[in-house]
Amino acid sequence: MSSLLELHNVYKIYGDLKALDNINLTVNTGEWVAIMGPSGSGKSTMMNIIGCMDKPTKGNVLLDGRDIAKESEKNLTAIRRDKIGLIFQQFHLVPYMSAVENVMLSQYYHSMPDEKEALEALERVGLAERAKHLPSQLSGGEQQRVCVARALINHPEIILADEPTGNLDEANENIVIDLFHKLHEEGTTLIVVTHDPEVGEVAQRMIRLEHGRIISDVKNEKFGQ
Repeated sequence: MSSLLELHNVYKIYGDLKALDNINLTVNTGEWVAIMGPSGSGKSTMMNIIGCMDKPTKGNVLLDGRDIAKESEKNLTAIRRDKIGLIFQQFHLVPYMSAVENVMLSQYYHSMPDEKEALEALERVGLAERAKHLPSQLSGGEQQRVCVARALINHPEIILADEPTGNLDEANENIVIDLFHKLHEEGTTLIVVTHDPEVGEVAQRMIRLEHGRIISDVKNEKFGQ
């Protein structure tokens, strides 16, 4: 199994605060990794760096062999667009656009919008029949599944999800987790940032942060080796 993401001696420092303190981490292609920890542990900072939305104060971040810590803001935007599918706790759907149009919007910034592909992405998440509905006409769980379809549409190398079940009830949380299981089985690389133990403990690998440091890195025995 080849490494897709590597963090070497990564620090993020704000004044006297080390938001990330000498982080070393490797994520292999096809792994499902949960990054866990309480508020202030460094989860969001790590997500922003992995997601090419921020750069470390020092250290190296290799994505598919390319050190994104050394890239310009323009290049980071292109890398994020081409290689990373983002799923947020706040859905960030355009309210006056239908579900399929919200998915196609992601295509617009990547290549060319293709309604057929967007409909296929919605079908993958079980929302083909809701394609023409506006976000206000969708439940929270359905909106999050639109976000998953939007993240998948450009065939990214990594799906990066920030508290993806944080605004969902238990039933919809289970639907999203089942969808992650399916994506993992298909070989998708998943990095899920969460403070929810129930979400973290279903991942293949659980990494726990405290005060900007990795304090544990445990494999889920249910997945085998």
